[in-house]
Amino acid sequence: MTLRSALARIGGNEDLNFLLTNRIPRRFTTRLMGRIAPIEQPLIRKASLALWQLFCDVDLSDAADSRFRSLHHAFTRALKPGSRVPDPDPQVLASPSDAIVGACGRVEDGKLVQVKGMDYALADLLGDETLGAPYRDGMFVTLRLTAAMYHRFHAPHDLTVEEVRYISGDTWNVNPIALKRVERLFCRNERAPIRVRLERGGHEMLLVPVAAILVAGIRFTFADVGPHIREGGTRAIPLPGPVRMRKGEEMGWFEHGSTIILFAPDGFTLADGIETGVQIRAGQALMRLPS
Repeated sequence: MTLRSALARIGGNEDLNFLLTNRIPRRFTTRLMGRIAPIEQPLIRKASLALWQLFCDVDLSDAADSRFRSLHHAFTRALKPGSRVPDPDPQVLASPSDAIVGACGRVEDGKLVQVKGMDYALADLLGDETLGAPYRDGMFVTLRLTAAMYHRFHAPHDLTVEEVRYISGDTWNVNPIALKRVERLFCRNERAPIRVRLERGGHEMLLVPVAAILVAGIRFTFADVGPHIREGGTRAIPLPGPVRMRKGEEMGWFEHGSTIILFAPDGFTLADGIETGVQIRAGQALMRLPS
């Protein structure tokens, strides 16, 4: 048995996986990762990159760089031009990231599915009834970014960023094993709701990046969050004003794998083929706008 197959067997044991990735000092481990990942010292760089590639099935063939200064550089890698071209159909809302589709469908009177048989309240996720009001009966898609995936996220349509909030929280693992065991998990973890308005139709939408264990930060291209988004606690993130972005334009990145939950108001529909378990790339059709 190879080391990779042995690790896969351990990862496939749900109880052991949950124990190893959650019953540890989550915040301390996450802060530690935040310190180790940017180190460019050659021995540490090589060791950390080797461990990452051992534990994760990483594909770097479309990365813009062939050599990486640090683990952080590899996690947050840019891609070769043309690697993630957004769907040009103006009626299509594109996926903001590479991801595995988790729960998806309709928000039912302000509640949505975490996993089958377990739901949570939109107001708990956002910390605000008013912010969630346009989506109480709308559509949602949960997009899970694994540790091996491309970690940047992009504008799903031509839009204006109108508001960003940061909500302080925990760093539970967001894999399916943890989602089945921890109620309201997304409402417990730190997250940053981004309210946007589409140019087409003026529809409001929400993107909610959710951090997880080992996610040492959420960064934005359109807002300065300082050295670290966690500094300052729960707060509104100041913007220079309404920020216009084109479909496919980079909005930010995770400094490890995590989750984005996207909300659209009533009238939007899921694109063909979007269902739980499907793997999708940034730019592919995720929803369709109202006719």
